[in-house]
Amino acid sequence: MSRRIEDYALLGDGQTAALLSRDGSIDWLCWPRFDDDACFAALLGTSDNGCWSLAPAGNIERRARRYQENTLVMETDFELGDGAVRVIDFMPVGEASSSVVRMVVGLRGVVQMNMSLCLRFNYGALRPWSEPIDGAIRSCIGPDGVFLRADIALCMDKGRAQASFAVQAGESVTFALSYGAPNETPPPPVDAQAALRRTQHFWRDWIDRFDNGRTHWPEAVRRSLLTLKALTHGRTGAIVAAPTTSLPEAPGGRMNWDYRYGWLRDTSFAMVALLNAGFNEEASAWRDWLLRSIGASPEHIRIMYRVDGGRHLSEWTVDWLPGHRYALPVRVGNAAAHQHQVDVLGEIIDCLDVGRRGGLEPASSEKFIETRIVEHLEQVWNTPGSGIWESRSTPRHYTYSRVMVWVALDRFVNNRSGDAACAALVERIASLRETVREEICREGWNEAMGSFTQYYGADELDASLLLMPLVGFLPADEPRMASTIERIRRDLSENGLIRRRKKRPDGPNEGTFLACSCWMADCLQMQGRTEEARQQFERVLAVANDLGLLSEQYNAERHELAGNFPQALTHLAVINSALGLCGPTIQRGGG
Repeated sequence: MSRRIEDYALLGDGQTAALLSRDGSIDWLCWPRFDDDACFAALLGTSDNGCWSLAPAGNIERRARRYQENTLVMETDFELGDGAVRVIDFMPVGEASSSVVRMVVGLRGVVQMNMSLCLRFNYGALRPWSEPIDGAIRSCIGPDGVFLRADIALCMDKGRAQASFAVQAGESVTFALSYGAPNETPPPPVDAQAALRRTQHFWRDWIDRFDNGRTHWPEAVRRSLLTLKALTHGRTGAIVAAPTTSLPEAPGGRMNWDYRYGWLRDTSFAMVALLNAGFNEEASAWRDWLLRSIGASPEHIRIMYRVDGGRHLSEWTVDWLPGHRYALPVRVGNAAAHQHQVDVLGEIIDCLDVGRRGGLEPASSEKFIETRIVEHLEQVWNTPGSGIWESRSTPRHYTYSRVMVWVALDRFVNNRSGDAACAALVERIASLRETVREEICREGWNEAMGSFTQYYGADELDASLLLMPLVGFLPADEPRMASTIERIRRDLSENGLIRRRKKRPDGPNEGTFLACSCWMADCLQMQGRTEEARQQFERVLAVANDLGLLSEQYNAERHELAGNFPQALTHLAVINSALGLCGPTIQRGGG
């Protein structure tokens, strides 16, 4: 059976990411980019689908792990009866090629260690050809090549690189695994100690730009920011929703999606978090990636893109993988990229608005993009869609989607009202803005429930409605909004966390949604209920794993994380709530 999601740590280098289990196995890695094929896929299968194990051979009496302070460098201590070792794992930042470095350091006595590297490309299906070359073991298949170097002897056995060795106190043994195309010059050897120092300095210098005094929860914010940085593709500025695919939202269910792409849904959340935390450079890079991806055709926007801005995310099923805890299917690509979601258009304009209010120099294409978007919305604003949660059922008139149409129109009018060159358009959009507001308040409100509903004419709640006051549509203490917040808190709360929707009587059911739980804290804060807001927020922090990492969801019944991991939207929500609960910040709805 697969390891629990919370058993994993995140390693990253700004190009891709790996997941390392607490018992010393790297079970997930896509190379050379987040959205490329996996060469370690044991996370969704077995060790035969690719992993890299490094652990003591004897009986482990105790183990402890932690990130080195303010870095993504992992330390795992293994205690045995006759000795102890520390394994240091990291992905060097700024190297010519992407690598994973693993260092075994003797702490006490003598410890016998085993290393086993099983590379399986194409998501665990294909065994590469491996052979010694230039002091390394080279493994290659098609366009992919990986080089393993070590300062001890290595051997190949049944398609795996193997080593058994003893480490005494004060000694160290280092392994470095580097990616390099087989038709190119092999990547140079990694100077592990120098790379470790550079990587430590990189992460610490970057996170030291954050002022701890901004929040009562500085450690949670710093870890969330570091995680967000690790999910950012350094060359393009794109932020992937998660580094994984198909980690199930419901035990044994089919709600298994590929999140290794940049979602336009997350644009405003990311912009607010980065600007409020003081990372304007990253905010600007994220906005620029967004604008490059859109180009001059906002009417053809996709809701997600590859990290290079590519639009083709064809969805297919990896039939040979049994899935995490046997949850099928395992999916690669995401068919939701083709969905019609008008709320994404509002997210884009809101993102640009937040950027300007946060001090970013406007990009040259901003006005053009905004104008084309609102002109497009004039034609399609009242068409049904798939909604923020990317429903694959019948398109509907989702309330939150309509709210984000209003946001797009509102921000455009507010920013362009003095522009004589588009006065006629501003006048039309201002009128449409009022039409949309009136429709939402009439069609999205259910008097019998005393709440806004998931979609027009429904009697279903949806936690995305918590965003209505956060984007400035209605104040949190406006009677209808206050009633909606209380209804969500009463009907969608489970062990203090908020579900997206009500449980189905005939499961399997997804877990509580951690970003929604933070949005509830934000709403309570906006109502002046500060103590309740802080308790709500701390309930989210309480379900992080021992390293401070959070997935998309939390299964309150099984007491475990669920969904893709670690999840950018969750960590963005943590940053925004932790800062918003402690003082004035840039808000999506203004201020």
